[in-house]
Amino acid sequence: MSLDVYLSMPTEGNAESRSAIFVREDGRTVEITREEWDQRYPGREPVTVEVGARSDGYSANITHNMDAMADAAGIYKHLWRPDEIGITTASQLVEPLKDGLAVLQSDPAKFKASNPSNGWGDYDGLVRFVADYLAACIRMPNAEVSVSR
Repeated sequence: MSLDVYLSMPTEGNAESRSAIFVREDGRTVEITREEWDQRYPGREPVTVEVGARSDGYSANITHNMDAMADAAGIYKHLWRPDEIGITTASQLVEPLKDGLAVLQSDPAKFKASNPSNGWGDYDGLVRFVADYLAACIRMPNAEVSVSR
């Protein structure tokens, strides 16, 4: 199971869609190109998903195994439960995510000691997830925030 975060921009009319290939990697779902698929899985056909134009938003996910580490960094509710603390737009996440990322990066050894023993997710993945999400929030401050947990 994973946390899925979304930033959505209001669009006029129907946004164009495209086919995408997603794989699990280091406890998160990432998009890969057809060429990457063919290199990794020669002779196998991928399952593709129709998605809207990427310029219209942002999405990412991370395993629920990282929720305790996010809580220790002070950003659990901002990531997992933004609706419960009144977060509706990306601009409202910028400062909390900056602060949480600084906490995470201030003591890597402390946080790495909490890496899940089952190997699903790790400190480095959470740092990358928060940094990427923060960058998207800065890029699209007016985007609507939603999550699926």
